[in-house]
Amino acid sequence: MNMANKVALITGASSGIGEATAQRLAKAGYKVYGTSRRGDQAGRRSFEMLPLDVTKNESVEAAVQKVMQLEGRIDLLVNNAGFGVAAAGAEESSIEQAQSIFDTNFFGLVRMTRAVVPHMRSQKGGRIINIGSVLGFLPMPYMALYSATKHAVAGYSESLDHELRKQGIRVSVVEPAYINTPFDANLIQPDAPLDVYREIREGVAKRVKEALVGADGPDVVAEIVLKAATVAHPKIHYTPGLASRMRLLRRFAPARVLDAGVRKDLRLEA
Repeated sequence: MNMANKVALITGASSGIGEATAQRLAKAGYKVYGTSRRGDQAGRRSFEMLPLDVTKNESVEAAVQKVMQLEGRIDLLVNNAGFGVAAAGAEESSIEQAQSIFDTNFFGLVRMTRAVVPHMRSQKGGRIINIGSVLGFLPMPYMALYSATKHAVAGYSESLDHELRKQGIRVSVVEPAYINTPFDANLIQPDAPLDVYREIREGVAKRVKEALVGADGPDVVAEIVLKAATVAHPKIHYTPGLASRMRLLRRFAPARVLDAGVRKDLRLEA
């Protein structure tokens, strides 16, 4: 696919996977607009930044309209904005906190899709790539809310691809495992902590930090996004690196073996 004159819009592009993806797409020839809640920041970038809060309808509409005014089209939407709650028991987050993570990780993606699809339909083509997670098909204990949002992203992406492909629009979800990014620095703490989970919470958090240190960098995901954006016949699911092996285990390993492996990796008692 010729990337010349192609326009990409990427949410959560100020750091990590979003920034790496924006840089990779710009290098490949896309005109890239990254977004973050703070908008443009100091430093030299190979792409432009726009202010955008995916939890606000008016902010989403304003950012999309800005790109349309400047470029007249959007060929690729990468929904990357999201956050997680630090390792904690599911009951340690209030309903309000649970709603907050869904509002960004899932409903933010829905808002962006609803704003962009009409433009893609009018131009008779486009790609939407949603950044999911291995936790969208292999839930992790003490990350229940984040896992739930990523399950929602996976289901939404599959359904949406079926609905839009006859209009020339394809949807894919990229589901990485551990990626060494500043994501863990932006985790919020549970707002209803319970002492019964304190030791387990600290142990799981320590194990996750250890895994992140030795994990692939965000460029691995950026390459997969570029592939999904440019191949003639994209897949719905992409699982880069370690995630591909974890998907195979999820599909073929006996449930008790997989269950034991998850607990062993997190150093939890059987």
